[in-house]
Amino acid sequence: MKDILDYSIWQFGKSDPITLGSFLSVILSGFFIWFVYRWTKKLARKAVKAGRLDTGREFAIIRISKYIFIIIFVVLALMALKVNWTGFLALAPLLIGIGLGLQQVANDIVSGVILLVEPSIRVNDVVEVDDTVALVKEIGLRTSIVETRDGIAMIIPNHKLVSEKLINWSSNDTITRFSIKVGVAYGSDVKLVEKLLSETAWKHSKVITNPTPLILFKDFGESSLDFELIFWTNQLFVIEQVKSDLRFMIDEAFRANNIEIPFPQRDLHVKNMPQK
Repeated sequence: MKDILDYSIWQFGKSDPITLGSFLSVILSGFFIWFVYRWTKKLARKAVKAGRLDTGREFAIIRISKYIFIIIFVVLALMALKVNWTGFLALAPLLIGIGLGLQQVANDIVSGVILLVEPSIRVNDVVEVDDTVALVKEIGLRTSIVETRDGIAMIIPNHKLVSEKLINWSSNDTITRFSIKVGVAYGSDVKLVEKLLSETAWKHSKVITNPTPLILFKDFGESSLDFELIFWTNQLFVIEQVKSDLRFMIDEAFRANNIEIPFPQRDLHVKNMPQK
């Protein structure tokens, strides 16, 4: 058996030969690491189903584990194949030069590791980047993929998500406060307006009723009495659709109760100038 395992498969120059035993060691190491990786994914998914872990952290754990296992496998493979490390040391100046030329790529990779380790941004979070609201679909080692409300996939370098200003609507709480402003004509029944706005908010299925929606009489405007409907919802990604639905419902309720939404008006006085 020892003679079989020591059988030389391939040899390059004066380096140590690659034997059948070392080749089998690489295969067994790869199989074992693959098995541990699958086991890690299975445990993470069970934790999500049990409610102990959210999908964002599950993705981060699986992705980090994948990179760690790949590094372990590469190191074990090089050790099993008895690779001459002095060759890599000789290439060190070249690798440093390449690294200096690829500083931005290295920055993106480091940023990707930070995103996976830190909980600041996770998969399925709703973020706003460059005034674009999008859903985080995947966090990679160099780039991340987000999906806009139009269903367009955007590939973003990771350094933009780490070093530049963005809004993570999902960071603090899944319930977020929003508002809709509306003006009614002077002379309208303000108590009726308050009642209609409140009923509209309570009727919408995506509006959270705890906290209770608020109706504020904001101001006496130039041509309208200004109100604000404040509500809470956990539908962050489709919030514009929720607001649109509420505006449709408000308009319908106002029309049914003869509440007028005025448009800006100006009085123009024309004076006749005396003729010379």
